[in-house]
Amino acid sequence: MADAPHPHHFSEQFSSAAHRETQSCCPSTSRHRHPFARSQGSLVHERSELRLKSRPLQNQSNPYQTNLLRDGVRRYLQLPADQTVLILHAKVAQKSYGNEKRFFCPPPCVYLSGPGWKLKQEQMKGDAGFQVCGYMGLDSMGSSLMETQKLNFEEQPDAKGFGCAKALYISDADKRKHFRLVLKLFFSNGQEIGTFHSKLIKVISKPSQKKQSLKNTDLCISPGSKVSLFNRLRSQTVSTRYLSVEGGAFIASARQWAAFTLHLANEHSTQSEFPLREGYIRYGSVVQLVCTATGITLPPLIIRKVMKQYAMLDVDEPISQLHKCAFQFQGSDRMYLCLSTEKVIQFQASPCPKEANRELLNDGSCWTIIGTETVEYTFSESLACICEPVSPVPLITALQLTGGGDVAMLEVQGEYFHAHLKVWFGDVEAETMYRSPRSLMCVVPDVSAFGSDWRWLRYPITVPLLLIRDDGLIYSSSFTFTYTPEQSFIPGQQVLSDAPQDSDRLLDSIHQEFTRTNFHLFMQS
Repeated sequence: MADAPHPHHFSEQFSSAAHRETQSCCPSTSRHRHPFARSQGSLVHERSELRLKSRPLQNQSNPYQTNLLRDGVRRYLQLPADQTVLILHAKVAQKSYGNEKRFFCPPPCVYLSGPGWKLKQEQMKGDAGFQVCGYMGLDSMGSSLMETQKLNFEEQPDAKGFGCAKALYISDADKRKHFRLVLKLFFSNGQEIGTFHSKLIKVISKPSQKKQSLKNTDLCISPGSKVSLFNRLRSQTVSTRYLSVEGGAFIASARQWAAFTLHLANEHSTQSEFPLREGYIRYGSVVQLVCTATGITLPPLIIRKVMKQYAMLDVDEPISQLHKCAFQFQGSDRMYLCLSTEKVIQFQASPCPKEANRELLNDGSCWTIIGTETVEYTFSESLACICEPVSPVPLITALQLTGGGDVAMLEVQGEYFHAHLKVWFGDVEAETMYRSPRSLMCVVPDVSAFGSDWRWLRYPITVPLLLIRDDGLIYSSSFTFTYTPEQSFIPGQQVLSDAPQDSDRLLDSIHQEFTRTNFHLFMQS
């Protein structure tokens, strides 16, 4: 029987690939070499390791603590007890002048979800301080003065906590062109949960009435971006209603708003597949609105520009933030998306006898469109009782794989990183080096770390990517990492049959030392 391949033959059987959901991050590279040739190359690097041994390697964990932590991570992966903070807000905010207060519309919303909140409640049973409360305001940019609004969270039918900041605005005394919202969460006993930030919000003086040019692209709306639609009768704030989804149906809500993905549609598009397109959405385009929370979709609609309550049929300029628009059902006889109190209905517009390029609408058919952003923070206290705030909560935005085969390294890109984080591939800790608040580097663990059966596997192994703080706080992500078997690997191939048995252990040891040395040499350069 042919000898089974050994863990240090990783480059001859497995390559690596990083994924977010189903998209590949970076193609891996692999080198096919004779084992003896590689051992000689590794020995050269081992001599470099000997020169470094006078300075101990950093980020080395206590083996006993690592095993305990690994067991806890395995339990977490089997039953994740996450706590999620979701912030929804608009991409732009209109500035207030003088004594007026133009409240942000739609108002920033916060959702608390995940089984971890319930777990925390059980841990604090009998403690009246479990109730979550929060404060939201604008980032102060170095000033200690920051006007905030208290958020009272109420439990919804889907068990999510919901809070809304309806009275936030930015005055003309604030000269910034961009700002962020800051959310501070506490338990009612005073214990701080953490501080969470929105994405950047652009400040505008008023909606642009000019024809949008591609020079001002930050106000245009791209296919596949998220938007909110609201209707305000006679410009009265109290009469504002938002297009939303409740109980599987579209409604006009005065309390909550939904974010919709705005897709360009065509006759080849199915309800679940929309091709990504470059450019910006123009009036006259056929679009579909897909609720980001439920996936419920409206029929294909033609988006029309609205001027003085008329739908303009011959305008094809790019759509801009806070424009008034109408949505005509494709193929219908002048039927438009309309609200009637809380119901969403169809309204038939009246033709304009003198101007064939216009159709008269009612108030309920005129919508304001605005781009929206979503930022999600997820953490879990299941491994330890955390007394410190969970913030800053790191966010992973991209992965960059370098190398392959024996030595693959992964750069984790994102926001809010710090030196107390380690990257974990499933339940395996990776040697991690902090580079900046936006970058972590780590050595990709050998595939053999995921069990003794790896050498007989002929299919990819996919593991989730986690970030774990020194005190055991887990930050999950939507990213995964996949080890892919090399197609050129021959299951029955003899490997090092004429080499002594101890050579396998020697080569394996050399490979591990070489991996660590190469990592630190790379980081020092």
